[in-house]
Amino acid sequence: MVAGWNGGWTRQVVKGMAEIAGWRFEGQTLTGKLQNVARTVVLALLCLPLPASAGGIFAPFILHPVRRDIPAEQIAEADRSFAQEHATREDFVVTAQDGVVLRGWKVRAAHPNGDWVLLLHGRSQNRLSMIRYAGFLLGSGYNVVMMDARAHGESGGTIATYGHVERYDERSIVDALTAAEHPQHIFAMGESMGAAVALQSAAIDPRIEAVIAEGAFRNLHEVFFDYAGLRTSAFLGKTFFRPAAMLAVHETEHQVGFRLDDVSPEASVAARSFPVLLISGLRDHNVPKRHAEAIFLAASGPKELWLVPKARHQKAMETAPEEFQSRVLRFFSRAQVASN
Repeated sequence: MVAGWNGGWTRQVVKGMAEIAGWRFEGQTLTGKLQNVARTVVLALLCLPLPASAGGIFAPFILHPVRRDIPAEQIAEADRSFAQEHATREDFVVTAQDGVVLRGWKVRAAHPNGDWVLLLHGRSQNRLSMIRYAGFLLGSGYNVVMMDARAHGESGGTIATYGHVERYDERSIVDALTAAEHPQHIFAMGESMGAAVALQSAAIDPRIEAVIAEGAFRNLHEVFFDYAGLRTSAFLGKTFFRPAAMLAVHETEHQVGFRLDDVSPEASVAARSFPVLLISGLRDHNVPKRHAEAIFLAASGPKELWLVPKARHQKAMETAPEEFQSRVLRFFSRAQVASN
């Protein structure tokens, strides 16, 4: 026996590693347990050559999201959706402080309550992905702003920075909205990248009075470990694939000129006190619940955390539609009262 080897201690360490790695042993047969372990080991072995090329592979993937066009037939479909709520749409074009042109829509409710909600989409999506939220908000009297983020959809820009620059884009959008519409209250609601941008935007612009954020990362550096772990577990990204992750972080920071740790919704909610509703699916492997939990702990203002059973990334409304709408409308209603 190796000196210092303790069977009980070893079992505890292995169990802890298994929990961190996301291996689910409870209730599994021996075959199932072995399959989970084998799958993780195989993934690690397959990716051993990755560190040498990680920076060159991941940095372009991170900084240059897929740009999805908005064809005429999808605009017509959106208009049909708005018509169901008797809402009216108009184009909204805003120039960001660095000259990038941001394009989207303002959509007015049939019976507006004077409040506006900024809807912020996720990475490699566009404004159309937020129509499902616009529908029930418009029906409840909220006007909505649906913009394509920079480097997405019809907006200009070539690089996504996940909030480092986009928070100032949102401030320009709020400037234009305030000048044209004189809103009574402004709220923000985002998912994934959009959720992270919404939280960072509210930290620097008190006109954004409250934020609902589904699937937001705690900081951009930390979420790298989830992606480096092949969205299987952050444990892989922090151990087997840590060299690849760190090379990718270094190359990305070199290209953009800022630290990924500074892109931090977690720090943003601590910097300014504002109401937040954080939503995380318990089956979200893209941005697992520990991100929302960390943001929740850091938040200095009124805060709620909803962990949604069975929901995957950006799927809380699809998983629990009635509860989702009820929680969102109740949250905005409370925010209205608190700010009056």
